[in-house]
Amino acid sequence: MTTDYKPDSNKTSIQVIERMVSLLDALATYTDPVSLKELSKVSGLHPSTAHRILNDMVTTRFVDRVEPGTYRLGMRLLELGNIVKSRLSVREAAIDFMRALHKKTNQTINLSVRQGDEIVYIDRAFSERSGMQVVRAIGGRGPLHLTSTGKLFLSVDDPKAVRAYATRTGLAGHNKNSITDLAKLERDLSLVRSRGYARDNEELELGVRCMAAGIRDDSGKLIAGLSISAPADRLQDEWIEDLIKTANQISATMGYAPETAEE
Repeated sequence: MTTDYKPDSNKTSIQVIERMVSLLDALATYTDPVSLKELSKVSGLHPSTAHRILNDMVTTRFVDRVEPGTYRLGMRLLELGNIVKSRLSVREAAIDFMRALHKKTNQTINLSVRQGDEIVYIDRAFSERSGMQVVRAIGGRGPLHLTSTGKLFLSVDDPKAVRAYATRTGLAGHNKNSITDLAKLERDLSLVRSRGYARDNEELELGVRCMAAGIRDDSGKLIAGLSISAPADRLQDEWIEDLIKTANQISATMGYAPETAEE
């Protein structure tokens, strides 16, 4: 019996990849072009080994040679990064985190995005044991001013845009708890901004309360809301910390870095 498997060859290939990654990681820590000597020191590779691998990466455009002996990350990485970004779905990024949050709270976890004057539910993690009938199926919609995620999106609008929204929609209510007054909505949005999360106190559906935290992309833009829905008497404030932490984890997966966005 014969085989093409060559253990030594495979080991060598993996070693080369590891060395390439170590050099890319080293380059990523510098804003200016870096010398071969410095890269060798930081990566722990012998100068001749580092030089050989860098030459190969220059050929494939993963690394640019600025001048003899100095290097920086190449444009090919940016091209590949843009492809990854364009294909990255917030739903795909969120689902495992949503399931973990559902497992911890045993309540319905919703992922929603804004479309015009409404939010659209694009995914959900729930079980029959949550004790609450799901009132908004995936693909369902809700007014911005009556939903916790909707309030997140309104809270990042400027005051003029919020007033325009109120004029367009008339702030129509669904029940006695619905916010139908602009001044009250503006006060609620101010609370959202100061707290960093939003609430819906039976404003969309009687007997159902929600709280939501925002998900942002690499540019810092609010792109979705993560919310917990529960029977009104079961929603617990202690879940707020877990909700915000989970939303932040999803944001990080989408490329959001708070310290970068603030600069």
